[in-house]
Amino acid sequence: FRDEVRPRFGLMRGREFLMKDAYSFDLDQAGARHSYNRMFVAYLRTFARLGLKAIPMVADTGPIGGNLSHEFIILADTGESEVFCHRDYLDFPVPGDDVDFDDIAGLQGIVDKWTGLYAATSDKHDSAAFSRIEPGKQVSARGIEVGHIFYFGTKYSEPMKAVVAGPDGSEHAVHMGSYGIGPSRLVAAIIEASHDDAGIKWPEAVAPFHAAILNLKQGDGATDAMSEMLYHALGGKAVDVLYHDLDERPGSKFATADLIGVPWQILIGPKGLAEGKVEVKSRADGSRSLLHPDEAVARVGAQN
Repeated sequence: FRDEVRPRFGLMRGREFLMKDAYSFDLDQAGARHSYNRMFVAYLRTFARLGLKAIPMVADTGPIGGNLSHEFIILADTGESEVFCHRDYLDFPVPGDDVDFDDIAGLQGIVDKWTGLYAATSDKHDSAAFSRIEPGKQVSARGIEVGHIFYFGTKYSEPMKAVVAGPDGSEHAVHMGSYGIGPSRLVAAIIEASHDDAGIKWPEAVAPFHAAILNLKQGDGATDAMSEMLYHALGGKAVDVLYHDLDERPGSKFATADLIGVPWQILIGPKGLAEGKVEVKSRADGSRSLLHPDEAVARVGAQN
């Protein structure tokens, strides 16, 4: 936890700043580099699961020190810093579930691919190198830092005499790395990367609620009963459901549901129920389907 001295930009830099830190300790540089590569690839996969396209960029190590560091950057107009990269990074596929994190050569190949083209924060920007990229492939944009990893070798272990006995029985100063993600910063980054004029579009993996039930005629026996039935049916499938049962006009409920960005909306009104159906809306693309209630439960539950 950090009590931010200069809070600004709303959620982007709030007073409260939470950081997830990890550290690695290895006997030698080769082992430390493999630990670094494992975290590098894990971060790519983590951000992808959050619905974010993170680009690892060469970054200044700052006071932490060391000679190897990457920031994971989300491109966004509201980003705090200027970043520069090759456009091809935007289309790079993220490593899949079949990644073998114990495969030293395989992981190094992934890292080499993701660091083979130009990508740098403003602190490490080389304008001459950037100018050698064909103009159509140059990206100069604002970025949000969502993660930062460092390898700093024996900078701290040697002066602090943090040593361990190796297989040969001799003492070795441990090679260290540190890895950080700011969960509270991620909230802002996800919103910036996934929204429209109506509000947030939460990726399903991180949405606070998976589905919202909108009762379009509160107090009507049929719509109340159907809303309650669907609420309990989805809950039985371990779907987190928000039931909007306030006595408000349908337009207000539509606007609220879009604003808070719940991935699936189930609209229950007298007109649809007269045909034995409810309307299911995807917040991601705005598509709508009239479905039998059982089909609606199956559709939304299958996405959970």
